Amino acid sequence: MTYKLVATMASGFEAITAKELNDLGYETKTDNGRVLFHGELEDIARTNLWLRSADRVKIILDDFDAVTFEELFDKIYNMPWDDYLPMNAHIPVNARSVKSKLFSTRDIQAISKKAIVKKMAEVYNRRNGMLPESGSTFSIEVRIIKNHAEVTLDTTGDSLFKRGYRIEHGGAPLKENFAAALVMITNWRSDMPFWDPTTGSGTIAIEAAMIGKNIAPGLNRHFLFEGFNWFDQQILENQKQLAKSEIKDVKLNINASDIDQNMIDVAKLNANNAGVLHDINFKQIALKDLKIEEDNGVLIANPPYGVRMKDTEEVHILYKQMGDIFEKLNHWSKYYLTSDLDFQGFYGKQATKRRKLYNGAIRTDYFQYWA
Repeated sequence: MTYKLVATMASGFEAITAKELNDLGYETKTDNGRVLFHGELEDIARTNLWLRSADRVKIILDDFDAVTFEELFDKIYNMPWDDYLPMNAHIPVNARSVKSKLFSTRDIQAISKKAIVKKMAEVYNRRNGMLPESGSTFSIEVRIIKNHAEVTLDTTGDSLFKRGYRIEHGGAPLKENFAAALVMITNWRSDMPFWDPTTGSGTIAIEAAMIGKNIAPGLNRHFLFEGFNWFDQQILENQKQLAKSEIKDVKLNINASDIDQNMIDVAKLNANNAGVLHDINFKQIALKDLKIEEDNGVLIANPPYGVRMKDTEEVHILYKQMGDIFEKLNHWSKYYLTSDLDFQGFYGKQATKRRKLYNGAIRTDYFQYWA
């Protein structure tokens, strides 16, 4: 059976996720915060396993116009829920509404859940109209945009950024999929030097190493679809074995440094959990003392900003140090993520390109200096 699928991601990363899907062989259509594609059960397992920049993979069960709650109830009730949900399914329902007549997400959730339960109770001859909901979770979302409803089933569970390797982290860690996307935006290749001079818990360097070695980011985690009674567990096992066979045995030149030895220790622990500890050179060193001898590399820094460092003057001194040190690397491409939109002034040079991104709720810019 072919399913209509959608991968969701943080705003600003749509093109990155679309390229990932294209590279995996899928035809895509891009929308705000999501990329649409088609696939079978094998593709649900494969994309959950391999997508680095996405948050979730969902099945689009149906879509329709709805401007009244009666219309919403009827159309959801008429969906073939028993094709997807067993009698004991645990069925959380979430809702979103944007520029629609049905704007109360609480009411959308309640009406939608009522319609699903009524249909399921009738299908399974539950005389009391109740369902036990004691089984696996089938998470439903009803998304209404400009009066057009879309009903989806989440196949992922915990967001794809939860790779399973990060046990320890700093005060303001980047999500793993965010860090991976930062790497994929650059021109870095596995045969080039790579530096992260403000590594913190090591996420950027770890994601770079996983990309360089072609390690599927979902290898060491579980997915919601594993609990679906109609999903053959052997499919995922086959995809995992195939992914393991595609890991590359390559020598990487990835370097990560931080002023704080405690953070270096944390980063090493995370790298070990990710299976890339021996692929990254970790160093405890202040940025002002850093000397990079290699040529033709890529540098990515996520320096302190916003809530991470309240002393604005100290942050600006750090930005100036970065400009003084790293702009001497003429044949390096440099990338900096910060919420300080005045970064270029303190760094001392205008960026080749800047890209607006959101690190959680924090507006940030990705300042890019190309070699």
